[in-house]
Amino acid sequence: MQPAQPTRILVVAHRTASTPVLLDEIGRSARAAPCAFALLSPDHPSRKALDWTLEDAIGLLERETQGRVRGLAGGADAFEAVSRALREDEFDEIIVAPVREERSRWRRRDLVHRIAGLGLPVTVVVDRQKSIIEVLDDSISMR
Repeated sequence: MQPAQPTRILVVAHRTASTPVLLDEIGRSARAAPCAFALLSPDHPSRKALDWTLEDAIGLLERETQGRVRGLAGGADAFEAVSRALREDEFDEIIVAPVREERSRWRRRDLVHRIAGLGLPVTVVVDRQKSIIEVLDDSISMR
């Protein structure tokens, strides 16, 4: 008998990649069944924030999953970045972690509903607290 194929999960997050609620959701999925994760971080106006997300958030995700997490760079258009990732690789489900602000670009562009229209199950994870990145940005902007 062949071993079960892991569930392939695309995680779409940017500044939210370090939030406890997303880490908890990913950990829960990893403990429930074998999973393979990829973190897609669409481009952000601040390259510094994107670099932190891909380099450091992957470490946090790998610690939570106790496995390897692939990092995928996005593009200026988050929906197109997700569509491209789905064309280039096979995924079974998507976890989207938008920022909580109502004025966010992802919300204005109805990103979650557009991604859901691509045909895979979508889990939306929204944190009510600030991520590590947001706290750092707040402290930097206060200087």
